[in-house]
Amino acid sequence: MGKIALALDKVYVSYQIINTFKIRRAHADLKDQTIQRFYALSDVSFSLEEGKILGIIGKNGSGKTTLLKAISGIFSSDSGTINLNDNRASLLSLGVGFQTTLSGLDNIFLSGMLLGISKKEIQSKVDEIIQYSELDDFIYKPVGTYSSGMVSKLAFSISSILDTDILLIDEVLSVGDVGFRKKSFEKIHSIISNKTKTVLIVSHDEVLVRAQCDEVVWLEQGRIMQHGDTNETLDAYLAFMNQAK
Repeated sequence: MGKIALALDKVYVSYQIINTFKIRRAHADLKDQTIQRFYALSDVSFSLEEGKILGIIGKNGSGKTTLLKAISGIFSSDSGTINLNDNRASLLSLGVGFQTTLSGLDNIFLSGMLLGISKKEIQSKVDEIIQYSELDDFIYKPVGTYSSGMVSKLAFSISSILDTDILLIDEVLSVGDVGFRKKSFEKIHSIISNKTKTVLIVSHDEVLVRAQCDEVVWLEQGRIMQHGDTNETLDAYLAFMNQAK
């Protein structure tokens, strides 16, 4: 067995849902609040070897994106442990952590430092990131003046080019215009094909999962239904979905 890049043990992540009811009587508002807790992840445990590609499958709302955000540190778990074994993990997401009053250039450095990358390392990648983003002189303007497509381009360029050990890819990523979107998907395929990084990818694309993933985790209502061989797990999931129909 190879070196473990990532290990989760009994991870729970929940949200508070507050239902507020107002009843108007005469001139007074009577407010009654009911607080409920929704568990997006429950008792999630698995490990992944370095250089492996893990597919994460499941219905919408099954906890796939929450899992990536918990691993990347955007969400905190209620309990359990997430051990990255000193690896750096980056999430391909749209502008998480961007400061809108800072320029695109400043946000490149900020994003890199949040990933634990040294200023020298970031500096060595800056020109490549700017060129890939196609932002030209806009890179010196505040991110708050960017269109959503420009923010997407910058976010993708930073996440895909800065050198992290673990790459987390969410299929919901939609990047910029048609031309840039095609380029971004080619970049993703290049990353997951060269086997130099540990990759976790959320995907509904059966062909991609079968072709690229070494193993698969199937999530259902925040719990792992199955984890193991790609074809066996995917077949079990598809059979489950067909039966549900």
